[in-house]
Amino acid sequence: MCTLIQRQQLIMPPSKPRISTYTEPIDSLPPDDVLFGRSAAMKGVRSLAAKVCNINAPVLFWGDGGTGKEAVARWIHLHSPNAGGQFVKVNCAAIPGTLLESELFGYEKGAFTGAHAAKPGRVELAQNGTLFLDEIADLDSGLQSKLLQFLQDGSFSRIGGTEEKSVDTRLICATSKDLEREIEAGTFRADLYYRINVVRMRLPRLRERSEDISLIAEYFHAQFQERFSKSAEPLSTAMLQYLENLEWPGNIRELSNGIARHVLVGAEANIGLDWAVKARNSASGNGTGNVPLKQVSREAVRAREKTLILDALKANQWNRRKTAEALKISYRTLIYKIRDAGLISKRSQIASMPRLGAPETSHPSAD
Repeated sequence: MCTLIQRQQLIMPPSKPRISTYTEPIDSLPPDDVLFGRSAAMKGVRSLAAKVCNINAPVLFWGDGGTGKEAVARWIHLHSPNAGGQFVKVNCAAIPGTLLESELFGYEKGAFTGAHAAKPGRVELAQNGTLFLDEIADLDSGLQSKLLQFLQDGSFSRIGGTEEKSVDTRLICATSKDLEREIEAGTFRADLYYRINVVRMRLPRLRERSEDISLIAEYFHAQFQERFSKSAEPLSTAMLQYLENLEWPGNIRELSNGIARHVLVGAEANIGLDWAVKARNSASGNGTGNVPLKQVSREAVRAREKTLILDALKANQWNRRKTAEALKISYRTLIYKIRDAGLISKRSQIASMPRLGAPETSHPSAD
């Protein structure tokens, strides 16, 4: 027989507490100088974004995931006459095609099983605001046709309804795919592409704007300390220079996660460790001159790291514990990096390794 508690558990499902995670978006946009940075790659984006704010024309963002397409779209919305309306985001890749139509255009009561009441779609919620369609390349052909009709005359009907509804909204789309190639492959309508491709902006990869990395990292560092109510080690100059030399395949999103890890775990979190490990395990050149670009990047990062460690060792009279403190990394991590960089031979390092509890002395022969 079930106990009373067991019966209650069968009747009432356990509640799901809301857990705050670092993947939740930061409430407000960063300052303009952080959002657009100071790189030449973003100057054109900022100039074009400022020009289209007051023009109700479709905007198409194109770029890798994590490059900040949604953030710039929100900036345009906030600086446009539609700022008083809602910024309504729809991730076309995250919602199954069978549900996306009702999510976009809404439905009437009784339109399908479970439709006990009418529900407006995202398009209606964006009245006098901005409709942001992320990953628009993932729309299926049927929805592409309905979206095209809406863009042509500004009207649509809910699922199960016959009434034509009109909405005045601004459309901003984003994609990480090459839509022209998608058209050639037959997966995206050319006429829809021409409708949404009035103003096109390409968001550069983070490695293409490396001079902005320090500014963005410092911003995330302050934001995550406030969000987690946690005081973290500051980002040293050496660490910021190190971050500027990483490849960042995940772009700003990867940097954000790395800084969050630094705030939560500490300086030993190794912000760029994931990329460094992948790079180190990649295939090396065959000596014929056909050296992969990733290997060139890897060697550049390792050379820069070696220089930073060597400079720090010299500045601290070769005291490795003080050097680790100066670089904001753990002593064990420094020893590993010294050995990996070839600054000390394995034999001399073992010989000079201080015993547990013994004070460390200077070792001028460390280079």
